[in-house]
Amino acid sequence: MMAEFANFLLFWQDFTDVLARVWAYLTQQFTFGRITVSVSSVIVGVAVFIVALLVARAVSTLIERRIESRHHIDPGLRYTICRLAKYLVIMIGTLVALKQAFALDLTSIAVIFTALSVGIGFGLQYIAADIASGFILLFERPIRVGDRITIGEDEGDVQSINLRTTIVTTNDRIAIIVPNSKLISQRVVNWSYGDPRARIAIEIGVAYDSDVDLVTTTLIDAAKNVANVLVDPQPRVQFLKFGDYSLDFRLLVWSNLPRRHVQIRSDINYRITQLFRERSITIPYPTQEFLMKNVDTRDEQSNLLPTSD
Repeated sequence: MMAEFANFLLFWQDFTDVLARVWAYLTQQFTFGRITVSVSSVIVGVAVFIVALLVARAVSTLIERRIESRHHIDPGLRYTICRLAKYLVIMIGTLVALKQAFALDLTSIAVIFTALSVGIGFGLQYIAADIASGFILLFERPIRVGDRITIGEDEGDVQSINLRTTIVTTNDRIAIIVPNSKLISQRVVNWSYGDPRARIAIEIGVAYDSDVDLVTTTLIDAAKNVANVLVDPQPRVQFLKFGDYSLDFRLLVWSNLPRRHVQIRSDINYRITQLFRERSITIPYPTQEFLMKNVDTRDEQSNLLPTSD
């Protein structure tokens, strides 16, 4: 019994010695200029950063659930509040993690960010521009989650505004990843911004011998009883110009769902085609006429005959 107890004491002493050596290695500090670091401090800093990420996600979810039932708050504003709260927690967690890992004060952190800014100026300016544009989108809110936008040839609904990119989903359920800087620097059509109503223009040309009054009445009738087309303001027709091959008109309608402008145009075009056929209104197509001058064919044939010396 005494031998077993003595062996246990020896094992415990060896174990504590190993722990002491490991702890001494982990807590051994290394100094690089004004930065003091150890393995244990780095582990603590990484742990703090991971906890900050988890807390940021939990805080964002909690805020979203709290304000989800308040329907008077715009959905885009709710998304902005949740995002900003998440970024704020992550920023604070990052600063605490740096302080724990490298024992940095605010002055040292400022020096690090200054060095990073130099690197950004040389090689990461596009990423920095995207991140800055992301904050502009969240604060200024020219584009919000759920808006219908057109950028270039792409059109879709804004699904999320992230730190560097914005996700836009098209009607084909294809996700387009757009850098935030493009949404700030380029021309973007926001179909959901401001007034919920928008005017939709449909241009069409008819033959020169068409009855102008009949064409005007027909276009007005084509816009009646079409889904998502408003009665007030009433549809209008404009006579644009005398074209090369046609009389050019434009039908103007108003809708409170401008995001569905493609379907609204399609429905009205179907009606226009049907009514034009019923009322014998012709849509011309480009034609070209060639005028041949009178030429004496006998002179041409004589010139083509071979001559003998």
